[in-house]
Amino acid sequence: MNDAPSKPLVLFMPSGKRGRFPVGTPVLEAARQLGVYVESVCGGRATCGRCQVSVQEGRFAKHGIKSANDHLSPVGPKEERYDRVRGLPEGRRLSCSAQILGDLVIDVPQDTVINAQVVRKAADERVFDRNSAIRMCYVEVEEPDMEKPLGDLDRLKAALVADWHLENLDVDFHLIPKVQSILRKGEWKVTAAVHKDHDDAHPRIVALYPGLKNEAYGIACDIGSTTIAMHLSSLLSGRTVASAGTSNPQIRFGEDLMSRVSYVMMNPDGREAMTLAVREAVNGLIDKVCAEGGVSREDILDSVFVGNPIMHHLFLGIDPTELGGAPFALAVSGAVHVKSSEIGLPMNPGTRTYLLPCIAGHVGADAAAATLSEGPHRQDEMMLLVDIGTNAEIVLGNAARTVAASSPTGPAFEGAEISSGQRAAPGAIERVRIDPITLEPRFRVIGVEQWSDEPGFAEAAAATGVNGICGSGIIEVIAEMYLAGIISEDGVVDGSLGERSPRILENGRTFSYLLHDGEPRITVTQNDVRAIQLAKAALYAGVKLLMDKLGIDHVNRIGLAGAFGTFIDPKFAMVLGLIPDCDLTRVKAVGNAAGTGARMCLLNRSYRREIEETVRKIEKIETALEPKFQEHFVYAMALPNKIDPFPNLSAAVTLPERKVLADAAGEGGARRRRRSRE
Repeated sequence: MNDAPSKPLVLFMPSGKRGRFPVGTPVLEAARQLGVYVESVCGGRATCGRCQVSVQEGRFAKHGIKSANDHLSPVGPKEERYDRVRGLPEGRRLSCSAQILGDLVIDVPQDTVINAQVVRKAADERVFDRNSAIRMCYVEVEEPDMEKPLGDLDRLKAALVADWHLENLDVDFHLIPKVQSILRKGEWKVTAAVHKDHDDAHPRIVALYPGLKNEAYGIACDIGSTTIAMHLSSLLSGRTVASAGTSNPQIRFGEDLMSRVSYVMMNPDGREAMTLAVREAVNGLIDKVCAEGGVSREDILDSVFVGNPIMHHLFLGIDPTELGGAPFALAVSGAVHVKSSEIGLPMNPGTRTYLLPCIAGHVGADAAAATLSEGPHRQDEMMLLVDIGTNAEIVLGNAARTVAASSPTGPAFEGAEISSGQRAAPGAIERVRIDPITLEPRFRVIGVEQWSDEPGFAEAAAATGVNGICGSGIIEVIAEMYLAGIISEDGVVDGSLGERSPRILENGRTFSYLLHDGEPRITVTQNDVRAIQLAKAALYAGVKLLMDKLGIDHVNRIGLAGAFGTFIDPKFAMVLGLIPDCDLTRVKAVGNAAGTGARMCLLNRSYRREIEETVRKIEKIETALEPKFQEHFVYAMALPNKIDPFPNLSAAVTLPERKVLADAAGEGGARRRRRSRE
């Protein structure tokens, strides 16, 4: 380790926080300095075991480092004693004892974290017509007869033809050895679970039960790059029996999608490791929803999955390397039908899995599911649908024409690469208001009802702490800083305001805003503002390209999808310039629209045909190849935008007087802006 740097770089996942620390620093101390929540109740004596962490090994090209287990100090007497007495899972270390020797990517396992990330992707309340791919068919089968030497299985088929008109039946092979025993156990009365997806497909018996079986279940799952959400539904009644979510464990391989592709390229076993990680997480969620709903895994007969193209490929065990560069070729773009057991999801041996089609190389099955859920292709108005994540997916259109694109926003909106950023977990600031006169802030944190200036806040927040800022809080604090005049429309923190308020702090050549003077100290730096500007400009530029393609200058409705979209305030998103101007009453959070679309396909196979046909008609725009993307991007760096008017927003919010800066907008931009304000 002689070649190790004096201050190795340490990244903590899934929070994304990072920093450099002297060799010999305990991992727990590094976590505390960065505001990363690692549980420890024994004062670092290695007796509670709550501070467990693991090292993610491999090369991480984005950060220019190699992480390895031997970049931690060897296991010492305290850890040996704990492992001997209580046991440490394989690959785990106690962060209070392990010391930093070199560059590291540290994973904080979610099973050790009490204040874990809040996965906010509940099922919506909509009721859908049911036409499941699974039918439960009860029949009474004719008993064997010496005069009729027809096999038991063939008599079962004959009964299903007579009672249910199921011609040309196929049978899963795993059932053939069991048919006789099941028929006799049910005294010749059985229920056959028959799978039929396409109208022109042969029906297939996938499960068989003695007697009457009048219930069957299915799961709908949205595999996001940050979180995974699952819903367990009755295929007969359509009701949602249970829902659960968890962090995507692939975060430890990279916060954003391209980092994960890079990890696959740099590490020979990278694809296998990420596929295994996501399948283990999905299996854990299946166990969780089954336990909550009182359902056996054996009773799950159908499943539907959605995800962005890279999550889609990794879940299926497909190398995503081709998606890392132009022409961003998908291995498969159409819908995928497989047996669940073939992709490492043991449920009933006959359970099927359906994956929705992907729209394009970076517009995935999740965007297709969100489109199905919100239906821009079914309406006359021009609707913009945006799912904001590490890679924003954008769909714009109406019944006449629909276009789609993706935009590389990066992980900034989810707290990563922000100095005090964190995932949405108890103790994270999620709402912010700043007094424009005094520049004093007030805020709310997840897990606490009161605002920071209300009685009882300090006592209530003692349980969670005030640890950082999550995505919705980042949006609001920067929008509020702009409205209060702390930052200019070009995103520059005004250092002269330090004369008015001690909250304006000097950081060398730049300035920052002190949001919370506690432990940890939470500030918004000039670099934080720039990171958000870059992310929001990429999203807005993508939207503008789609508007150009359709020849429109405004949208009628906006739907904000996903967990992040659900919890951001549309007004602040528009002040920031994250979305184009629109009547604020027509900007709505649409929740986990991808999960809703998956549930629709689970409960009604007609929706599968609808989205397959719709995806074939959607026009795909590759932002990286569009010459106007850079122009739109430069204008979108300003708050809310350098040249685009925001009349609906101006009617609802008093925006600061806009300054004309020739180096950013040019004379033409200034003239256009003046006309828009007249």
